[in-house]
Amino acid sequence: MAGMKEQQFTEEKPLLPEQRGVDSDMESFDQLMPVGDWKEHDVETPYGMLHVVIRGAPKGNKPAILTYHDVGLNHKLCFNSFFSNEDMQEITKHFVVCHVDAPGQQIGASQMPPGYQYPTMDQLASMLPTVVQHFGFKSIVGIGVGAGAYILAKFALIFPDLVEGLVLLNIDPNGKGWIDWAATKLSGLTSALPDTVLPHLFSQEELMNNTELVQSYRQQINNTVNQFNLQLFWNMYNSRRDLEMNRSGTVINAKTLKCPAMLVVGDNAPAEEGVVECNSKLDPTNTTFLKMSDSGGLPQLTQPGKLTEAFKYFLQGMGYIAYVKDRRLSGGPVPSASMTRLARSRTASLTSAGSIDGSRSRACTHSDSTEGVGPITHTMEVSC
Repeated sequence: MAGMKEQQFTEEKPLLPEQRGVDSDMESFDQLMPVGDWKEHDVETPYGMLHVVIRGAPKGNKPAILTYHDVGLNHKLCFNSFFSNEDMQEITKHFVVCHVDAPGQQIGASQMPPGYQYPTMDQLASMLPTVVQHFGFKSIVGIGVGAGAYILAKFALIFPDLVEGLVLLNIDPNGKGWIDWAATKLSGLTSALPDTVLPHLFSQEELMNNTELVQSYRQQINNTVNQFNLQLFWNMYNSRRDLEMNRSGTVINAKTLKCPAMLVVGDNAPAEEGVVECNSKLDPTNTTFLKMSDSGGLPQLTQPGKLTEAFKYFLQGMGYIAYVKDRRLSGGPVPSASMTRLARSRTASLTSAGSIDGSRSRACTHSDSTEGVGPITHTMEVSC
């Protein structure tokens, strides 16, 4: 990261609950994130300020778990249900966790000044090395949703040495064509901004049934995210270019993700087609494609337990968790059949794989146990 500008914290304070009079619906979100465990930071980057929420400190050579939310959301709306899952908390207590909010998207953010030029998607990705360096992270395992998944994938393409692995939900690697762009502009003229964003987040079935989750998030997006700032982020996401990555051998000088990746999408989710195409652009020897049934557009909200289980196996395959407890012996939940098959397939792959990337072999030394698990070199498609 030579030549990187020196960063500064302009503010550091404990993460306090939101003011109760502003939006009573946010009470449930505040209760999910224990006060005092998290600290809030505003970090100056070459492309502007980033709001970051962090828990813990770097632990040896372990990567930080860094998240990036989707457009229309922020770290609370996007990830609280997932990270509040009991099994997820059991995992994350061994790592430093860092939630990044896109500029101006956090709860209580001030409105951007008139004429403010929102960072491009490439610039949003290029802001992240500042965060990594300032907090002293050796590397990260990224969890991104939608726009956040695109940003983390771009970050991994530009700075591959900083990324150990990626969990990408609802990623669309393609830029918008003129027809899609025009349709989005027309929708913005005829609908309120939350109703324009919701079809990006939720499946048609969820929208048609106007589920309780959809109703709640329509209200949350309207009341807790600054609408002017959201419009800037929404416009920039819809102006994104194609992610310049292709599977090796498909084009000359092909470039793709070097790290293990797990792609996740719900059945009938609006991003399903994009995720399938992204899978075709990645190295099949270290990519897992997980399609989750009955999860709608945002699996981390509707199926946090299943996603936690998948994430646990993902970390196990990277060597950071030496084993996954069979909690049938302790009365806890039992892994689903599909994820049990995933574990067996990955275990078998350790002996059947023809080659292992030497740069990833160090993962075996990071485990909390003395019995390390080797890196994955296996492509897996499962439905659960």
